[in-house]
Amino acid sequence: MNIGEAVLCGVLIAVALALAPAGASAAAAPDLVLWYDRPAKTWMTEALPIGNGRLGAMIFGGVAAERIQFNEDSLWTGDENPSGDYNKMGAYQAFGDVLVKLGPDDTATGYRRELNIGEAVARVGYQRGGVTYRREFFASRPDRVLVARLTADKPGAYTGTVELTDMHKAPVAAEANRLTAAGALDNGMKYESQVAVINEGGSLQAAGDKIEFKGCSSLTILLAAGTDYAMDYGRKWHGDPPHERLAQALKAAAAKPYDELKAAHVKDFQSLFNRTALDVGPAPTQQALPTDQRLKAYKAGGSDPGLEALFFQNARYWLISCSRPGGLPANLQGLWNDKNDPPWHADYHSNINIQMNYWPAEPANLPECHEPFLDLIRSQLAPWRKATAAATDFNKDTARVRGWAVRTSHNITGGMGWKWNKPGNAWYCQHLWEHYAFGGDKAYLKDFAYPILKEVCEFWEDQLKALPDGRLVVPMGWSPEHGPTEDGVTYDQEIVWDLFTNTIEAADALGIDKPYRDKVAAMREKLVKPQIGKWGQLQEWMIDRDDPKDKHRHVSHMFAVYPGRQVSPLTTPDLAAAAKKSLEARGEQGEGMAWSAAWKINLWARLFESDRAYRMVRQEISNLIYTNMCSAGPFQLDGGFGGPAGICEMLLQSHAGQVHLLPALPAAWPAGSVKGLRARGGFEVDIQWKDGGLASATVRSTGGTACKVRYGEKTVDLKLKPGGAVKLDGSLKTQ
Repeated sequence: MNIGEAVLCGVLIAVALALAPAGASAAAAPDLVLWYDRPAKTWMTEALPIGNGRLGAMIFGGVAAERIQFNEDSLWTGDENPSGDYNKMGAYQAFGDVLVKLGPDDTATGYRRELNIGEAVARVGYQRGGVTYRREFFASRPDRVLVARLTADKPGAYTGTVELTDMHKAPVAAEANRLTAAGALDNGMKYESQVAVINEGGSLQAAGDKIEFKGCSSLTILLAAGTDYAMDYGRKWHGDPPHERLAQALKAAAAKPYDELKAAHVKDFQSLFNRTALDVGPAPTQQALPTDQRLKAYKAGGSDPGLEALFFQNARYWLISCSRPGGLPANLQGLWNDKNDPPWHADYHSNINIQMNYWPAEPANLPECHEPFLDLIRSQLAPWRKATAAATDFNKDTARVRGWAVRTSHNITGGMGWKWNKPGNAWYCQHLWEHYAFGGDKAYLKDFAYPILKEVCEFWEDQLKALPDGRLVVPMGWSPEHGPTEDGVTYDQEIVWDLFTNTIEAADALGIDKPYRDKVAAMREKLVKPQIGKWGQLQEWMIDRDDPKDKHRHVSHMFAVYPGRQVSPLTTPDLAAAAKKSLEARGEQGEGMAWSAAWKINLWARLFESDRAYRMVRQEISNLIYTNMCSAGPFQLDGGFGGPAGICEMLLQSHAGQVHLLPALPAAWPAGSVKGLRARGGFEVDIQWKDGGLASATVRSTGGTACKVRYGEKTVDLKLKPGGAVKLDGSLKTQ
């Protein structure tokens, strides 16, 4: 028996006594539930996140008092900030708290706090004084409110207060069953939060700046919050004041029965979440453990494939919860933040972090959740063009460079902060292309993506420097966050190659702009390409200076392996071997950063190193996530998105012109299945495997017509009508 198994056995009997407490969900799928046997004490590591894309909260589950710490995605300080002063760029702000105070006594039995990520519902349950208490929480996108429901199995069991706090000290007004706080930030942004309390039985009344309730059998608490932000540079980022919008949302929600609110929320959430399912093996013993104990057992060496599947699905839960059409994209902390000076301003970091947030969006079948990032890019182009035109970094001659660039950090109102990330514009363009590559929407490609791709190609047409031998390099670049500033840094070269390749393919798909398409192709051929250095490594710089003892967390010169497609064992085996050499030298640690470990999962998967990819999955789950499964480094969610994206790459790849089944299936997952992964070209794939090999696969066309399917050394060409499907056996023969 190993240490992990001993931990499991040692606590199993005690834990089994709490398997059906007051807050349990009878219908909950065990490996879609995070649960705990005590309230949360710390926001960062223990509280549980809910969100509807715009409005989010962290739930603590206290007995004597419930804390609902809430955010809204557009509450930002800062403004356009053309100077690039990081301190003037502003930061994502905390909004406030709803506090439900229930008395001084916090003793309870049968306590359970959970988050069902298959329903997007958080729950708390316990017994106290002979009464069973239950709470449910969710953030409804259809009804635009956060909902908390408190019930008990004894009439008149609830007496206490509901309070609203504001992180910017706005006064709180109480009237009848409503609480309101409204204010304005220094940048002129108007914001407001409103709370409605609905009681069944007993009484409630406004008292000062709070609502008192007495002898109530149940309570429903509704929260709406928002700002006057508009994603519109022409309106200087301001729209209508939020008051009327919020009041209407509360009025409409308050008129509906609780069960109707909940049903609409679950239906909306599951319309996205249920597209994809993952089974990598059973874990019946571990499912009996609270999630924090389950994580400890896993870290001690225990096997828990169910936890690994939960890690994958948790990323999809987060993305649905913090990034929905019409809202803003996930920032460094997703949607959740309890500080007005959060780490790195909880901003958008362009040198990997926001991109990693969206790595799982397309392959894990959440393309709608990708849209806020694409919309933000388009909304910021005018101020980014102005900042680029004024920057001496790009305009050292009298001629002005075309297009736009982006600094390493930016906000939602045209402002940018620390250090130009020269190829960041091209990396952002990769996301514009990938949304088309997976979905195949030519109207989107023509009207939205291609004009931006072309503009950034024009930027690089003006910016690239010719070497004496005629090759082209990015001048004075930097390998984040590592090494000297000089010409021809591998990171820069690879990302510009990716931009040019995507633009060429976009023009070909649309059948347009052939003269410029050919010009881009000619520039691509002249780019300095990835090089193999003196110890067999993939060089990080044009100069062969890589240190084999370097353990830096960034592996920026690996962009061509992932998320790019310039280097692959199938198309460039020598460069792939060199990338493997470099990755081996960097090691399996991430300097305490979950995003670094997550990137390495994807890289090892792209290099078909299945067991190394799996070891990095274990490394991230064991050491780089908190007990609430939020990723560490400090609190930021990119690693928790990037690691599950790597699981997609272990099971299905489609970047090398083929739909590649199980390219990096680890020995630890000998049998299992995945449903609903997406492949480039317009395909959706289900895969079953057993005894470590392919059992069957179903390929559905969502818009594509032809593809080459690979498993191991076998390939088969398929031709499908849009909407058609074919099932293959383990030898790729049609069933």
